[in-house]
Amino acid sequence: MNKLTVSDIDYKGKKVLIRVDYNVPLDKSQHITDDTRIAASLPTLKKVLSDGGRVILCSHLGRPKGKVVPEMSLRPVAEHLAKLLDQPVEFASDCIGAEAIQKSGALSDGQCLLLENLRYHKEETDNDAAFAKELASLAETYVNDAFGTAHRAHASTEGVTKYFDQAACGYLIEKEIEYLGKALSNPQRPFTAILGGAKISGKIDVIQNLLDKVDNILIGGGMMFTFLRAMNKQIGTSLLEEDKIQLARDILSDTAEKDVNFYLPTDCIVADELSEDSEVMVVSIDDIPADKKGLDIGPQTLKKYSEIILDSKTIVWNGPMGVFEIEKFSLGTIGLAGQIARATDSGAVSIVGGGDSAAAAIKAGVKDRLSHISTGGGASLEFLEGKKLPGIAALTEK
Repeated sequence: MNKLTVSDIDYKGKKVLIRVDYNVPLDKSQHITDDTRIAASLPTLKKVLSDGGRVILCSHLGRPKGKVVPEMSLRPVAEHLAKLLDQPVEFASDCIGAEAIQKSGALSDGQCLLLENLRYHKEETDNDAAFAKELASLAETYVNDAFGTAHRAHASTEGVTKYFDQAACGYLIEKEIEYLGKALSNPQRPFTAILGGAKISGKIDVIQNLLDKVDNILIGGGMMFTFLRAMNKQIGTSLLEEDKIQLARDILSDTAEKDVNFYLPTDCIVADELSEDSEVMVVSIDDIPADKKGLDIGPQTLKKYSEIILDSKTIVWNGPMGVFEIEKFSLGTIGLAGQIARATDSGAVSIVGGGDSAAAAIKAGVKDRLSHISTGGGASLEFLEGKKLPGIAALTEK
């Protein structure tokens, strides 16, 4: 990545608009239940503040769809951020308009302001030029450190860059691109991709982009059953994307032609229904009962996948192996997370796509033993698909 970064600039005395990803979970009493994304932005904020920059932060939270939704206010985030930074954080009750102009203009060197939820204005997701220009007018220079929205061409990620001479990336985006970029362009081998989740349709482009890059692809999750169906196996009442069976066949024939090992589970855990109380059975994928659904990979598959993971030097993981939120169907996902951590302890580079995989790594208690957990599920997926991320493409070249 040859983009300008915050390290390249001295921000003393400058008003800096920083796009962060503070789309954090709040409970009913508006307390933040997971501040990972806020904490991830601190290195960039501290660099700009210690330079003597005047920080103006903007973010979205939830999907208010262009309306003011009080439960999606960023005010609790301003209070939490003040504790993490150990300094006051001003708050403006709109991201544009008189109050935003007044409060950003009143900042002194080393001070910080958080603007209210960008998505209270539908112009944000429409990438409206007038809205982007008004947002940009609050500052003299721009930093994007919101990897979680880098795959969206919104006003605050792409539109605003047209109104600044310099648009740099923050440390978080720099780290994301460094890990994901190196994995795709110059991986240590063997390189193994583990792909799970409910549907093939969400992972087709990833599979196709990785076929020429990886040594092994390990498949799990609900999407395995569409592949099994494509091989004419009976899958009981398991999740099936009927309209993707032919596509699964095409992928299977593509993998046969490429120099890649493509692994499907050999056994799975089945139950009558998705419930804590269900009786579970371990069956071969050739013996799935007609009245049962597969809800996790089986122990034989976990053993085989573990051997491949422990032999790998680069591991990219995106998507759970089963319905890991329910204890009975979490063994595959939690077990694999542990093996990825073991491989990392032995020197492998492990990269976990955001979302469910990150949640599984936390549940397995191995979050701190993995090389990198992406803060952006959708963005990391599109990066693995080989797509250009508009929020990064729009930044200034070094």
